[in-house]
Amino acid sequence: MNRIENAFSKAKAENRSAFVSYVCAGDPNVEASLEICRTLIKSGVDVLEIGVPFSDPLADGLTNQLAAERALEAGTTGEDVFNLVRFLRKENDTAPVVFYTYYNLMFSVGLDAYVAEAKEAGVDGLLVLDLPPEEAGDYMASCERCGMKTVFLLAPTTPEERVKHIAQCATGFIYYVSRTGVTGVRDNLASDLGEMVAMIKRHSDKPLVVGFGIHNRDQVRAVAELADGVVVGSAIVNTIKDNLGDESAMLNRMGELVTDLVEGTKLG
Repeated sequence: MNRIENAFSKAKAENRSAFVSYVCAGDPNVEASLEICRTLIKSGVDVLEIGVPFSDPLADGLTNQLAAERALEAGTTGEDVFNLVRFLRKENDTAPVVFYTYYNLMFSVGLDAYVAEAKEAGVDGLLVLDLPPEEAGDYMASCERCGMKTVFLLAPTTPEERVKHIAQCATGFIYYVSRTGVTGVRDNLASDLGEMVAMIKRHSDKPLVVGFGIHNRDQVRAVAELADGVVVGSAIVNTIKDNLGDESAMLNRMGELVTDLVEGTKLG
């Protein structure tokens, strides 16, 4: 079963864009992280993007850097992250899980071993932030052997010739970073978003999601009209930061936020 393909197909059949949420595993602790993922699924999230906490998250803005810091300070280990997915899979066998991770975390234990354990735990795809496809031959081979889907990033500065190459390397979906820089809430969407999405779609029939900066229903709706999926991260992570010490309030407010954002994905 290809959960990623099924999730995007289901969203399309329901005349909406898929909603992709980001949270960091182990933030603010492992136990709460499981409840957060459960809340996201109950609130209508189609794809769970789970950040693997790393000490040097170079693609992340301050919000997500602090989330990784909280997770590491709480003692979250790599095995805890795998176990988080295992617990989720006992309850839900349909929601796709994609790890948002960094290459050193994989290389340090061995590519084949890491990808195999991720697959066994129930992970469907990997997005390795600091691994360009030109240097990802061994990684892509490991993923192909294990049946793991790959996700690659495209940026506003990516030349069209390179877009073609990256689009061919992605086996799960393509993630378009709508603005240059790191993750974080932005007030406005990029003015050339429609043009860039149309160009990327000319070179691939893989689902295309757009992220970085999206944080309210109006922005979700604007992106949903163009792309197959909408990614929201920092706005969700901020509900964790703003409610540390009150897990019940954290989950309630997160559920309210995500339910509202998901409404923006509905077209027509």
